[in-house]
Amino acid sequence: MVGLFDEILSHLGEFGRYQKLVYFLLCLSAISCGIRMVLSVFIQKTPAHRCAIPGYDNDTYEIQSDYHARLINLTIPLDDSDDDQVYDKCHIYLVSDNMTTVACDKWVYSTDIIQNSAVTEMDMVCEAALDTSHAQMIFTAGYLFGVFILGIISDKIGRKKALYFSVILSLAGGLGLAWTPNNFIVYCVIRFVNGFSMGGVFPITFVMSIEIVGRSKRALIGISIEYFFAMGLVILSGLAYLIRDWRYLEITVSVPSALFLLYWCCIPESPRWLISEGRYKHAERIITTAAKMNKVTLPDHLFQRDSTQHIPDKQKEITQADTTKASIVDMFKSQALLIRSLIIFLNWMVVSMVYYGLSLNTDNLGAGSLYVNFLISGLVEFPAYTICILLLGRVGRKALHCGSMILGGVSCLLTTFTVLYLDKDHQWATVLLAMVGKLGAAGGFAIIYVFSAELFPTVVRNSAMGASGSWARVGGMIAPYIADLGKVVHGDIGHVLPLIIFGSASVAAGLLSLFLPETLNRCLPETIEDGENFGRIVEVKEKDVISTKF
Repeated sequence: MVGLFDEILSHLGEFGRYQKLVYFLLCLSAISCGIRMVLSVFIQKTPAHRCAIPGYDNDTYEIQSDYHARLINLTIPLDDSDDDQVYDKCHIYLVSDNMTTVACDKWVYSTDIIQNSAVTEMDMVCEAALDTSHAQMIFTAGYLFGVFILGIISDKIGRKKALYFSVILSLAGGLGLAWTPNNFIVYCVIRFVNGFSMGGVFPITFVMSIEIVGRSKRALIGISIEYFFAMGLVILSGLAYLIRDWRYLEITVSVPSALFLLYWCCIPESPRWLISEGRYKHAERIITTAAKMNKVTLPDHLFQRDSTQHIPDKQKEITQADTTKASIVDMFKSQALLIRSLIIFLNWMVVSMVYYGLSLNTDNLGAGSLYVNFLISGLVEFPAYTICILLLGRVGRKALHCGSMILGGVSCLLTTFTVLYLDKDHQWATVLLAMVGKLGAAGGFAIIYVFSAELFPTVVRNSAMGASGSWARVGGMIAPYIADLGKVVHGDIGHVLPLIIFGSASVAAGLLSLFLPETLNRCLPETIEDGENFGRIVEVKEKDVISTKF
């Protein structure tokens, strides 16, 4: 089915100079999203620490003198669970009996890696160690609510206004977090607001990018925006290295969002949305501007809006079956679609869990610098997306997605051997395997967007994709708890356990995706019945075959 704006794009150009300019400006906001989504790696960094010596006001984590060292030995027991003979992080000796220990309520922190973080200011350690996971989970929950609420708002009042509101909220939330008092509840509330704003900025940016281009360019556009997201990770690694105070870092990454306020003058409303709302004059002004920049002349009849002229001939041929109303509930009434949907939802949840889990787990690999490891984890996404663009239209969605998930999963599982059987001088192998795992997760994340959109029938595609995104957020909410298992399980097992879980889940999800039908060069399912037969009955309907030429 060809819509009015698709008909206009056939004259305007699917990805002309005008669309490229708007797309580039939209993609810049994805850099901010990439930074914000994994900023907790640094602002919630847990440095090396131990209990503070009671009554010693000038106590520091670094040993000041021989007297200080003796005082520490008399006050702080060694940690029996750590082979490196470090001091206990959570207990001190009783003054009257140095063989009995009690929990402490004050700590000193190392400043070697970070000057201070939300963890050091709010003492998110020992019994409160999982507060960092709770805070990140709340951030992701905010993202989940933002996707739903701001998505509805963008459909009602327009993409541009919803995006602008999200940018303002992101700026206010970021600066608000930098000046938040040392109160965990207040901190989490503002983190929720930050996540909520991101639930508007990135999805709306993604939708606006897709809506201004022709169908043959959508897969390319949808994956290419991820380059800017990954660029945010690379930029963050450098900023975090230079700025070791979490509040100043928060200000530094938030202030550039003010530049996006200029988008009100630079970014037009989505003409596709305007046409769907019947606001043809506004859409006509935008399309005319685009035509001038693209140096094309549009036929006059495209803007004639009487009942016989503004509807393309192909659209008049819609069958009664095509217009039948359906809901996502109808999809679950079919056994074939139910099983297929569950596999898709599982893959969304797992790929999100693994992607964000590996990003958050960068500091728990047991080797290398936090900043270098995080930089590499961002850089590996570039070849991942490039491979997707080059092979998605040749190898197919199913094989490439399955291969990405299994490659990432097996790499994570292999870290078991490097952690348990290689000495510290060879732990670079653990980092290498974890980065290959991140490459696979990034590729799988990019592919599942395209793959699942093509598998769901048109009549329920939007709602089904929304449900898929919800499962991705569930995976994102689980990820910090798995990444922080090292805080609960000590020693080498604690280092490798998150990678074992990520790897096993990734392999399982990848294998299950083999039960999904291939969509490469296939007619997209329109109705629930089409969805049931998809993969078994191949119809040749060229107008509905999604282009795979990038």
